[in-house]
Amino acid sequence: MKKIVVLTGAGMSAESGINTFRDSGGLWEQYPVEQVASHEGWERDPELVTRFYNERRKQLFTCKPNEGHRLLAQLEETYDVTIITQNVDNLHEVAGSSHVIHLHGELTKVCSSRDVDDPRYIRTLTAENCEVQPGEKAGDGSLLRPYIVFFGEAVPNIGVAAEFCQQADIFIVIGTSMAVYPAAGLIHYVRPEVPVYLIDPKPVNASHSGGITFIQKGASEGMKEVIALIDN
Repeated sequence: MKKIVVLTGAGMSAESGINTFRDSGGLWEQYPVEQVASHEGWERDPELVTRFYNERRKQLFTCKPNEGHRLLAQLEETYDVTIITQNVDNLHEVAGSSHVIHLHGELTKVCSSRDVDDPRYIRTLTAENCEVQPGEKAGDGSLLRPYIVFFGEAVPNIGVAAEFCQQADIFIVIGTSMAVYPAAGLIHYVRPEVPVYLIDPKPVNASHSGGITFIQKGASEGMKEVIALIDN
């Protein structure tokens, strides 16, 4: 079974109504990144950061996967599919994708602020119980913090993601500017002979030694086109 590896960014979830961070009118224009997505911001005002991610979570639980998410999940019927996502939403999983690597954390989870990756204190929140109260503690007595990779923190899953990229028989990039590292560097782990398809409605500055098929469409329409190309 051929291995498909997919790298997704904010454009993947835009059709589902998830606010993007970097585009015009995005979240970074409303909240400075250092305030809500950095370790310093967390230390300075954990209540503000907690409220910010409570709001993001509430928004997420009103959203549904779009056709692009569903088409990726359906690929598992005929391919071995691994999704590497820069997104912190869970829409790939809700759509039915079974192997998703989250590079930047998961919005639906909270964790210890003393040891972010200690599995004993990682908790999954539900739509009915998606808010963390200010001052709420993890099992180790530290403040509960979002299970998000803040700017400046290491990306723990990048090595695993790179290994999957090296094994890819087909590589698909959807809805990412290819400007955020280390995720943008993953394309360089893809073997030169592997076909690469890049789906984004905007021009994206990306290169690969074997060349890239650019599809200037949104996630859903772009995925339809890619499926027609790879299934021929």
